[in-house]
Amino acid sequence: MGNPKVVILCGGAGTRLREETEFKPKPMVSIGGKPILVHIMEIYASHGFKDFILCLGYKGDMIKDYFLNYYWTVNDFSLDLSSDKDAMTRHTRKNHDFNITFVDTGEETQTGGRVKQIEKYIDTDDFMLTYGDGVSDVNIKELWEFHKKHNKIGTLTGVHPWSKYGVVNVDPEGTVLKFREKPILKDWINGGFFVFKKEIFSLLKEDCMLEKEPFEKMAKDRQIVLYKHEGFWHCMDTYKDFQDLNKIWNSGQVPWIKR
Repeated sequence: MGNPKVVILCGGAGTRLREETEFKPKPMVSIGGKPILVHIMEIYASHGFKDFILCLGYKGDMIKDYFLNYYWTVNDFSLDLSSDKDAMTRHTRKNHDFNITFVDTGEETQTGGRVKQIEKYIDTDDFMLTYGDGVSDVNIKELWEFHKKHNKIGTLTGVHPWSKYGVVNVDPEGTVLKFREKPILKDWINGGFFVFKKEIFSLLKEDCMLEKEPFEKMAKDRQIVLYKHEGFWHCMDTYKDFQDLNKIWNSGQVPWIKR
């Protein structure tokens, strides 16, 4: 039945990024002048997955308005207000061949409840899911193939977190050997790029968090596997993250763009 749909959670208020999210939803916060949501969609599209479902909530109308006016937002055009005829001249024709379903899932709804509400729009045996605030160079095709190979209800992309603090290495006597500034840790954390079978919907309730009972149930039943991603991953959780991602963009070396 074709490629699976990509569900993106876009409904949270993003309170830890209040400097940006007071007046806009978190997925609309810009990296390099473009909403992080569009960056995420381009990651999937670069691997051939272009059919999206957006779970809207907090200030969701701003996301709808952006895409309804997308063609004119990203292109150059001239507007002749003195004419009663076709007064618009298009100079560029930039566009994306996305197919997008917009679903209002409520402002206060938990992540599991948001996913539960889009069940009726899933018409394949499996679907993809991600958050609306993280970018990565994860190979989406490999993730998809890994999921199909293991035949579990859920596949979770694991990434290595960065330490928020510098690390001091010492010898047994306490002599400092070297300093490491915010190193990458060896542990695995939830990187937010998922694939699920439709069976996940039977584990979801309107008021549940996806990452709590449903994940715990799948783990208990050995029905969730970890796809290990050793490459770039960055979540825009705080204002510092927002600044860091824009610094990466301005450097010209953008790891999540497929070349």
